[in-house]
Amino acid sequence: MTVELEIASAVAAPPVAVWAVIARLGGVNDELRPWCTMRGSASLHARGLESWVPGERASCWLLAGGVLPFDRHHFGFESIEPGVGFVEESTSWQQRRWRHQRTLTEVDGGTLIADHLTIEPRLRPAEPLVRWIVGRLFAHRHRRLAERFGAVRPPARSTGPAEP
Repeated sequence: MTVELEIASAVAAPPVAVWAVIARLGGVNDELRPWCTMRGSASLHARGLESWVPGERASCWLLAGGVLPFDRHHFGFESIEPGVGFVEESTSWQQRRWRHQRTLTEVDGGTLIADHLTIEPRLRPAEPLVRWIVGRLFAHRHRRLAERFGAVRPPARSTGPAEP
């Protein structure tokens, strides 16, 4: 069975500014902290997504609290459009399939960041736990992005009677 999750939020920065952060492992780790981090080779940390070739693979450790290894992630990208988004297709010790599609769309006052995740846990009984953990982790990531860039507030709505 597959776990599907979607989360979106708007931040008060243009797509190019958001991309400059999310397209580097340091930016991803900033989103994940303090719950976990990703640690790979020095060359992996130095790269931006623009340097990836579709189909290229790399590995990193996922560390709970930034110190305790809990998964080995083998990732690659199907597509990368700088300033627009990416599609990551990966596997790990825990997930048979991890597909993360992130899109950036310019909206009034900033950028809509939308994440769509398709996850196939290796252990079927883990599905409810994966849904719960990944859902909360991505909600946390979006809060961290809003803290960094500021949140775009929806326009005020009148609750009074309509004018004749």
